Amino acid sequence: MTQTPRAPDDVKPEDISLPVSPAELPALRRRVQAVLIATQILGGLGIAIGVALAAVLARDVSGTEALSGLASTATVAGPALLAMPLAALMASRGRRAGLVLAYLLGALGAGVVVLGAVVDSFPLLLVGLVGFGAGSSANLTARFAAADLAEPDRRARAISTVVWATTIGAVLGPNVAAPAGRSVSGLGIPATAGPFVWAAGVFVLSAAVVAVLLRPDPLLTARALADAGPGEAAEGRSLRAGMDAVRKSPRARLALVTVAGSHTAMVSIMSMTPVALTHHGADIQLIGLVISGHIAGMYAFSPLMGWLSDRLGRLSVIGLAVGLIGAAALVAGTAGPSHGRTALGLVLLGLGWSAGLVSGSALLTDSVPQAARAAVQGLSDFVMNTAAGLGGLMAGLIVSQAGYGPLNAIAACLLLPMAALALRSALRKA
Repeated sequence: MTQTPRAPDDVKPEDISLPVSPAELPALRRRVQAVLIATQILGGLGIAIGVALAAVLARDVSGTEALSGLASTATVAGPALLAMPLAALMASRGRRAGLVLAYLLGALGAGVVVLGAVVDSFPLLLVGLVGFGAGSSANLTARFAAADLAEPDRRARAISTVVWATTIGAVLGPNVAAPAGRSVSGLGIPATAGPFVWAAGVFVLSAAVVAVLLRPDPLLTARALADAGPGEAAEGRSLRAGMDAVRKSPRARLALVTVAGSHTAMVSIMSMTPVALTHHGADIQLIGLVISGHIAGMYAFSPLMGWLSDRLGRLSVIGLAVGLIGAAALVAGTAGPSHGRTALGLVLLGLGWSAGLVSGSALLTDSVPQAARAAVQGLSDFVMNTAAGLGGLMAGLIVSQAGYGPLNAIAACLLLPMAALALRSALRKA
């Protein structure tokens, strides 16, 4: 007879997911994954619609191109600021509560962006973009929700499938930006703010899908199946608990460094590639093709990275991430006027990011106790987004002072801690 798990003190009875039988688990896993895939497509669409014209809108409202780069900084700041509060909420109330909150904050932020555009207020626009970035927090966190109920030997594939679903929204988003702008032409809203009107609606729809269909909650169900007691769950909610869990686990530290290093190297190189291309005569259409190839590398092949991670092991795919990002930095950094070499470098960069994110996320989940996972995962996203935000800021300074080639060389140096820790872990395992 299945024992009913004890509930954490601050979780209401209706939020506790009762253990399911082994026969019911496969169907539950499929249902959770289907809901997460649907919301990833919607969320990716909402993010891509807005991001497509964020810098242009920032330029129009501020009146100068010099401040347009703050748009991307603000959208990255949102996930960084939300990561730990979101993790605490999920640890206490489950994935559903956290995802709904993140999507609704993204919708609210998109609304503030529209208001800032209408009243021509650049500070208000930036505040809105920070809130808008919360929508990407939901999409990032969904990869961990996919891992909650996954079998250990299929965990990376579960993560990668949800990451892959973002491809659909990311590809559709920029193509929807133009009709979204035209749709607000008679409402007194600037056309460049129209995509954010649509993004707000998409985020609200995503929140509704999660609230209605993500039942039972995957994190609370996994905790119930593990029969975690109230003390364990409460301990796992704090940032300190997450830091302690990472400190005690060398493999968790490797996972954290892998996710943060891969993401920071990718953001640093990718954000300045359009600038480097324009220095060599590339037009907007060519730049769009190069970035599209990069996005395809990031998301389209993530199921392959998940399969490799489960079959060959997390360390092998982390090694692959180091090799791919290193090759990307070499190819792109030495491309000069060759647009083809730059495009190849960006595809390799996307593939390396995918390998690092999928294998690192799976290893992180593998390496810490169930009770601490939500806090550790939130810590991972906080470190990842904070490091990437700083990397994006530094990238502009490096390119302006030294050039695009040195930027790639410096980004490649971020791989050294990943490689050293992976080698150390492999030697310990051997």
